Amino acid sequence: MNDRPRVVLADALATEGVAILEADDRLQVEDLSARSRAELEQSLAGAAGLIVRSGTQADADLFDAAGNLKVVGRAGVGLDNIDLDAATRRGVAVMNAPAGNTVSTAELAFALLLSAARHIPPADRSLRDGRWDRKAFRGAQLSGKTLGVIGAGRIGAIVIQRARAFGMKVVVADPYLTEERARDMYVELMDLDDMLPVVDFLTLHVPLTSETRGLLDSERIARLQPHAVLVNAARGGIVDEVALASALKEGRLAAAALDVYEDEPLPADHPLRDAPNLVLTPHLGAATHDAQREVAIEIAASVKAALLEGDYSSAVNMPPYDRSDRDRLRPVLELAERLGSVLGEVTQGGVGEVSVRYGGEVQRGLRLISSAVLIGLWKVRLDSSTNLINALPLAGERGMSVSRSRMGEVTGYRGMLEVTARSGDEVHVVRGGLEEDGSLRLLRIDDYQVEVEPRGHLLIFKSRGVPGVLGEVGTRLGAAGVHIAEFHQARDPETGEALALLSLDEALEADVLADLRSLPAILYARGVRLDA
Repeated sequence: MNDRPRVVLADALATEGVAILEADDRLQVEDLSARSRAELEQSLAGAAGLIVRSGTQADADLFDAAGNLKVVGRAGVGLDNIDLDAATRRGVAVMNAPAGNTVSTAELAFALLLSAARHIPPADRSLRDGRWDRKAFRGAQLSGKTLGVIGAGRIGAIVIQRARAFGMKVVVADPYLTEERARDMYVELMDLDDMLPVVDFLTLHVPLTSETRGLLDSERIARLQPHAVLVNAARGGIVDEVALASALKEGRLAAAALDVYEDEPLPADHPLRDAPNLVLTPHLGAATHDAQREVAIEIAASVKAALLEGDYSSAVNMPPYDRSDRDRLRPVLELAERLGSVLGEVTQGGVGEVSVRYGGEVQRGLRLISSAVLIGLWKVRLDSSTNLINALPLAGERGMSVSRSRMGEVTGYRGMLEVTARSGDEVHVVRGGLEEDGSLRLLRIDDYQVEVEPRGHLLIFKSRGVPGVLGEVGTRLGAAGVHIAEFHQARDPETGEALALLSLDEALEADVLADLRSLPAILYARGVRLDA
């Protein structure tokens, strides 16, 4: 049986990216770029990874067909063709290649800016038609003019650099850009509506979201000066295309240039097609050999790292964490999952609230830690598809509230984690620690202070304060061939009741647990599987 993860290429990928995947014999690579949609869905069964470009719609039906999928990679920056909600619900990590086509897209935006400002496409057509009409194509220079940039992320920042090299003043509308960063970029921050009337040129560099859809509607286009030039090489749907066409036809806007459209390909009867002073290109932002090579390399490396190393740091639908924190997070996540498993056995009813408190050397990753707790909590009761990607969304769907906070200073341990679960009026608490040498300790269950390594299989039982209970439990475990690796007991001085934890070398069979529960002194007995 071949247990190597299989990566399916649904769209053509540059050879440099394919080479990264094929060079590692721990992976299987299957190119299905020439297959039909039906053939693709049929072939996805059992695949662990999927790489797409813009040609494949990774929707809910596709995820249903790929029941074992762990990661889908988009060879490009946009995620319009990937159903993020469906992927997250199914625990599929979604990755893109945000850096690979950055320069190519920024350069195209600037090329569109120059083309529209200097009327280059119509001048070219006129000359080819045999005319020499210089006066008809009198344009505008960039130097000394004001460029408005909506969105100063990776691509916007590169456009800003080029604009400043052309001698332009740059103003930016970006709610996430700090004043300090704006000063470093030599730009002025402005509110979008205040910015529109003062710019000579405007370029957009934001993703298409519920907030940015229709961002430049008819009212905002009307705020631009009549001599202004608008460029959109970001995403279709951000600009109201009908309103833009009207503004160009009525002379309320000097020129525009678009590389992206709400519907692609652009419909044959679309009003943009006969709008004057408009440069149109067919979504060429990443259409350079350099960009295709870079995005292929980037996404292939990310998918490979996810499947072979468990590195999901670049997944867009996963709680964020820094790559440098990965190794330090791993034992904390392991502790979190094991504490969740203990809590899931101690709490027998449906859990409505979970509270996660962490303190220690890892400064980021509370959402990941909370997700790991939920994985352990649900390990026995839900299917194994719960993972770090879909755990928190699943909690919300089940009406479970999950809160997280940081502890104060932790002494004696590299990390400390406490989890509280509420089920109706019932409240249970577990606490664990990560020691300096990396070993894990279970330190508390409810009001009982304990100390045992949470590994392998654990027997937790609570008993009345009567003599002989431990001996009887040990005898019955021995008769069943169960080996005890570690033992700890804590007693309540007021009631005399005791909580005992036994670390076992093998799992307890159901009949052995039932036998232990039949003892009159046993209040409850739970078996916990703690393999991470």
